[in-house]
Amino acid sequence: MTEAPNPWQPLAGLRVLDFSLLLPGPFATVTLADLGAEVIKIEPLTGDFARRMAGPMFAMANRNKQILALDLKNPATRPLIERLARWADLVVEGFRPGVAARLKVDHPCLSALNPRLIYCSISGYGQDGPARDAPGHDLNYIAASGGLMFAGHWNGAPRRSGMPVADLAGASFAIVAMLAALHERGRTGKGVYLDLALADAALAFNTARHGLEAETPSRAHLYPTNDVFETRDGRALTLGIIEPQFWQRFVAATADIAPDFAAPAWAEESGRLTDGDALHARIAAVMRTQSSDEWLQRLARHDVPAQLVLSPAEAARAPQTRARELVMEHDGQRHLPFPVRANQRRGARFDRVAGAVGADADAVLIDLGLTAVEIDALRTSGALAPAPR
Repeated sequence: MTEAPNPWQPLAGLRVLDFSLLLPGPFATVTLADLGAEVIKIEPLTGDFARRMAGPMFAMANRNKQILALDLKNPATRPLIERLARWADLVVEGFRPGVAARLKVDHPCLSALNPRLIYCSISGYGQDGPARDAPGHDLNYIAASGGLMFAGHWNGAPRRSGMPVADLAGASFAIVAMLAALHERGRTGKGVYLDLALADAALAFNTARHGLEAETPSRAHLYPTNDVFETRDGRALTLGIIEPQFWQRFVAATADIAPDFAAPAWAEESGRLTDGDALHARIAAVMRTQSSDEWLQRLARHDVPAQLVLSPAEAARAPQTRARELVMEHDGQRHLPFPVRANQRRGARFDRVAGAVGADADAVLIDLGLTAVEIDALRTSGALAPAPR
């Protein structure tokens, strides 16, 4: 589909100044943009490093934004930054601690210009503590959270997820915190400084499942019946058999090809866990006897949780995705903006793809009240990226 008809835009009129790069900050601000906020993204003159990374991450995390490329070290940018600080409701930055202060775009500098400003710093380990200056990426923060100690499969060593869990957890907490701060500002009239650490966000996600007391790896969170299995045609199929009724339905679904699943030793959860290695191996062997389509049909008839492992391309064109009208298209790009509905309306827009470095400079600066002469002077000083061709 193209643009959602009459999209839910509860954040229309909200102004966001985004100094963040890569994924955590940009994902937070693109979500605000999807919901109607006006977002101006500030990149270095060389562009966000995400532009040079493989894959579509930059495009996906920077739709619906106006893009401005500035050399924040150049003093000529100072008057412009001051205008932007007065313009904004929210500021998001993702520098390592201390960098924003050196660039004079930190909370004390900008909130002095706009006391109502809500300012969110997103960093790896937070603005204080012994690890504050340590470099890192998603994998490091998941490791710091304890999340890599636990395996995701009944057999095998712990492995990282293909999704950047810490980055997206941090972005999600940032969104909630900023909206909470906006709600508070409605009562107090004052801005808030938010300090969000990606390692903290990963720890919060991890403890929701594993708590705070585990010292060694265990299978306590695993079930031999809740895993990924290969089918006869080489596809991977997930079984979500946790509750007793689903095991009973699986036993019924496989009665003609694996009557041994009805063995008394596996009738209760305690027995299935105690004999998990043998049960997991037996399920794996049985799943290889039929194709993925045959299994999906058979298991659906018995209401057993089963899902084929899809590629993103397959997921995007799946009947359920189409029915939910999740994918939007604009200027030849297909995206999946904010997926939640409100009163049957998608809370999303997609009317701008991520442009080239500095693509929206003239439009943004003119809206801020700069003249063509002032814009040319910024370019001549080297503070502003050359006009894109």
